[in-house]
Amino acid sequence: MQQDTTDKRQTILIWVALGLVYVVWGSTYLGIKLAIETLPPMLHGALRFSAAALILGVVVAIRSRDAFRMTAREFLGAAIVGVLLLTAGNGMVAVAEQHISTGLAALLVASVPLWLVIFRLLVRDRPKLVTLIGVLVGFGGVAALSLSGGSEGSTAGIVVILLASFSWAVGSFLSGRIAMPKNPFAASTVEMAVGAVGLAVFGLSTGERLDFAQVSATSWLGLIYLILVGSLVGFTSYVWLLGNAPISLVSTYAYVNPVVAVILGALMLSEPVTPQILAGGLVIVVGVALVISTERRSKRPAPSAKGLEPTTTRH
Repeated sequence: MQQDTTDKRQTILIWVALGLVYVVWGSTYLGIKLAIETLPPMLHGALRFSAAALILGVVVAIRSRDAFRMTAREFLGAAIVGVLLLTAGNGMVAVAEQHISTGLAALLVASVPLWLVIFRLLVRDRPKLVTLIGVLVGFGGVAALSLSGGSEGSTAGIVVILLASFSWAVGSFLSGRIAMPKNPFAASTVEMAVGAVGLAVFGLSTGERLDFAQVSATSWLGLIYLILVGSLVGFTSYVWLLGNAPISLVSTYAYVNPVVAVILGALMLSEPVTPQILAGGLVIVVGVALVISTERRSKRPAPSAKGLEPTTTRH
């Protein structure tokens, strides 16, 4: 009887955590759009990830004295991943959202698992035929959205978001193949701290400046949401799921997040959901679903997808 109660409680916790990952990571695109209303895109990211790194770092240090014991090589590995994922990946997402809708951004970022399969081919890790078909289908959807621009996205914004997806995929791919801190929370703290420094340097070098007097209440709310909910609640839920739920279930976030982002963009920002976005987005989601479902049957680790956050760290 007690075992049944424990199992039910575990099942409820799993679905609560999964629901948080679905909604939180899908909503970060909306949070970014609100934050950059009056905050510079790169410097908003610097504020976001430095604050999140500080909060997470303090909590991790209090819970475990040894969490931040790492070699120079492990620190360097986390730093490289942080630059690829957060400085380049998240930074370019924020820049792109100045020109394209949150829904279109999320759908194009959903191509990350497809890039990971390409990288596996380059290191002679041969995926299954169905996986390759999924990649072709998914990239077909990416091409359709990119060429049409979703009928409302600028060419520059689309190019930048595709570069962001590529950088995120490179960082995710490397994170499983280079030395990284053993504690995933400590690794995430380093990634966010280094990523924040990179965002600050890049933002300032390109002429971005912070004028706090000009920042709207909406931007502050968006930034706070990204720090507390996007970077902390979503990440904590995801790490807990990795240790308590089947990866086949956890990996479904990769094709649920863009759907959530499109719905929130339409409801909260009145973004147009055109036939091109629906068709191209559906093709991408189908391609990603084929890749992930095939990979999980072969018992490979599920690939990481974005919002804009590493293979064990999405923020």
